[in-house]
Amino acid sequence: MNINTSLYEAANICLRPIDFDKDPEIESRWTHDPAYLRAIRQDICMPLSSAVVKKNYEKLEKEMDEKRNQFYFTIRDRQDQRLLGFTRLFGIEWAHGSASIQLAIGNPQDRGHGYGSQAMRLILRYAFHETNFFRLTAVVGTDNPDAVRFFQKFGFVEEVRRRQALQRDGRFYDLLFLGLLSTDWNQSI
Repeated sequence: MNINTSLYEAANICLRPIDFDKDPEIESRWTHDPAYLRAIRQDICMPLSSAVVKKNYEKLEKEMDEKRNQFYFTIRDRQDQRLLGFTRLFGIEWAHGSASIQLAIGNPQDRGHGYGSQAMRLILRYAFHETNFFRLTAVVGTDNPDAVRFFQKFGFVEEVRRRQALQRDGRFYDLLFLGLLSTDWNQSI
C-alpha cells in the first residue's frame, strides 16, 4: 500500500467519527425503515428516537475508548459531509487477528450508487493493512440476498450456515457466516 493512499477517503465518500449533534436525528429516521433495521440486526426491530440513538452513540464511544474492541466509522458524502451510513469492525480478538464486520447505507435513495463499495474497500484496507487483522467475519441472513452478494463480491466466502436460524414475517431463513482472510484479500487487490 502506498503511504500516500488515504485511509479514510475514496472518490465519493469518506469515513469520519460520529457527529453527536446531527447524526442521531438522521439515524433515528433510518430506524423507522424495517428493511434497514432487519439488514443490521438479527434481534427484534423497533424504531428509535434521536435521544436513544444519541445514548447508543455515547455508549459506543465509551466502549471503544475503554475496551478497545471495536472501530466505528460513519460513512459520509465527501462533498457535503451528509451522513450516508456506517461501517464497523467489532468483536475484535486481538490475539487471533480477527474481527466481525458490518456496513450499512441508511437511506434507500443512497443505495446503489457505489457508496457501500467504496466504504467496503476503505474498511478492508484499514482492517488488513492498518490494524493487521488476519480474518474478518460478516453475518448475513438469506432474507437479504443483496447483502450476501455484496460481501461475496469482495471475496467473502460462506463458512457456516445456521439453517432456519432467522425468523422474518412467519418464515425462516438461514443465517450465513461469511469469512475473508487477509491472504485472499491481498491476492485480489
